[in-house]
Amino acid sequence: MTEAVAGARDDGERRAELAGSLAAVRERVAAAARSAGRDPAEVGLLAVTKTWPASDVALLTDLGLTAFGENKEQEGAAKAAELAALRPDVAAHWHVVGRLQRNKARSLARWAHAVDSVDSARLVDALERAAAAAFEAGERTTLLEVLVQVSVDGDPDRGGTPVDEVPGLADRVAACAHLRLGGVMAVAPQGVEPREAFATVWEVAQGVRATHAGAVTLSAGMSGDLEAAVEYGSTVVRVGTALLGRR
Repeated sequence: MTEAVAGARDDGERRAELAGSLAAVRERVAAAARSAGRDPAEVGLLAVTKTWPASDVALLTDLGLTAFGENKEQEGAAKAAELAALRPDVAAHWHVVGRLQRNKARSLARWAHAVDSVDSARLVDALERAAAAAFEAGERTTLLEVLVQVSVDGDPDRGGTPVDEVPGLADRVAACAHLRLGGVMAVAPQGVEPREAFATVWEVAQGVRATHAGAVTLSAGMSGDLEAAVEYGSTVVRVGTALLGRR
């Protein structure tokens, strides 16, 4: 068997595996939405592709996904470039979902569509400067979307903004000329029951929406707790393991 034939077979097997996982995740989301009296179409899916190859991302685009999340700027930049070569006709949207160092902002502004983990004023300022420079250099033509990450338990080691500081940080993002406030993001902390955590995040999101009408995104819920997040209003679930498997 030639390498080309073997590769084609492997791609076919992986595509079938991903298709099955995607169908299962979509059914979980739909069932959770129906149980909460919501329209399943209200809940989007962000495929978290960290540590997985661009070939998997390409197969996911073949299955209809276009939104992908990466933890690290360097890995995301390389993967975005590789996907552009593999699927030049696909308009993928890349989100940074991990904690971001300010010195990575300038590079990120060249390829990322959104940063979902903003948790400090200094990071907001760094992203604004980076996005402005990217506009000036002709490297981007759209605003960089930002989600304010909510820290439910206030633990600084896990990232996120304490609940009482979220409104002020959201205001700071909204005042930037090259950023767009999309809404909020949260991870249910260990030791806190997910429904309790997501109930808090829902209240925070409602407060942000009350003062910023366009900040409608609530990104919450992952492979293990997406049902609870959908029950409490999540508009985007971030799924890695349930979709791509375990390394």
